[in-house]
Amino acid sequence: MNDTHAVAGVPLKWVGPLRISGNVANVETEVPLATYESPLWPSVNRGAKISRLVEQGIVATLIDERMTRSVLVTAQDAQTAYLAALEVDARFDELRAVVRTCGRFVELIGFRHEIVANLLFLRFEFSTGDASGHNMATLAADALLKHILGAIPGIEYGSISANYCTDKKATAINGILGRGKNVVTELLVPREIVRDVLHTSAGAIAELNVRKNLIGTLLAGGIRSANAHYANMLLGFYLATGQDAANIVEGSQGVTVAEDRDGDLYFSCTLPNLIVGTVGNGKGLDFVEENLTRLGCREEREPGENARRLAVMIAATVLCGELSLMAAQTNPGELMRAHVALERTNSTTKIGR
Repeated sequence: MNDTHAVAGVPLKWVGPLRISGNVANVETEVPLATYESPLWPSVNRGAKISRLVEQGIVATLIDERMTRSVLVTAQDAQTAYLAALEVDARFDELRAVVRTCGRFVELIGFRHEIVANLLFLRFEFSTGDASGHNMATLAADALLKHILGAIPGIEYGSISANYCTDKKATAINGILGRGKNVVTELLVPREIVRDVLHTSAGAIAELNVRKNLIGTLLAGGIRSANAHYANMLLGFYLATGQDAANIVEGSQGVTVAEDRDGDLYFSCTLPNLIVGTVGNGKGLDFVEENLTRLGCREEREPGENARRLAVMIAATVLCGELSLMAAQTNPGELMRAHVALERTNSTTKIGR
């Protein structure tokens, strides 16, 4: 077999269904997770069960979306760099016209800059339709850089990528400004369901969230992040739907909030950096096409709507897994018992079939 056509087989199962509502989708759907960590499937399933027991299910709100690419230019000194930055800002409409020549679905929607010594970092923000937008943003940034260097005196080429974007790295700027889809998910679980399905209490989960996700992450030096294991659900979903899996680095930056509301549990996961798409590289594999179609993300819709639908499904899946794990960790021994039972069973059987 030609190595360029080899496909790595990762066990995949559909879990759920999840009940989701909000400003993007109102749907009840199963979701695919490709993972070697077999306890993840029943864990997410438990959270999905809870979503179906609540009338609204998981409320997923898309807050913002943008793909970024930063470029670097150099100047003789900081004063020249500053004047160039002002000129770039003044030419914003002109630069938008340049970007429109790069494709039908890419649009320049924002610009920020940073100056260090004689170095000028330009961070461009784009909308990219149903694509995650890595290549679109780079193509547009390349055109912008060429135009800027030709139109603004006193600056020279530094790099097409300047790490101020920032791509596949955990940084404060992405957590603050966002990169990709910014989605907030919320679930209000009645106390009876917390007791009977999660075998714990709202107060126990809220207390653990503060001590573990907030204080523990602070002590560890986490960057704009306070959660238990967003990366697990993100990787499983990304592999199942043809996403660039390395984007879980920034995608797993997010904040879990848990509140005891008179015995009921308010539980929320905020994910500001979901970099996902339904078209583009990685989507040509048969199993990816099949999974996206089953999720309803290959329908004829307005540009961007399929990717938004996928993003809120991913965010809801993250909440399901996060809630189940946090509940398990309030009970001594529960987490390890589940791993031992499920992983030893699956080590002697074929999983994902």
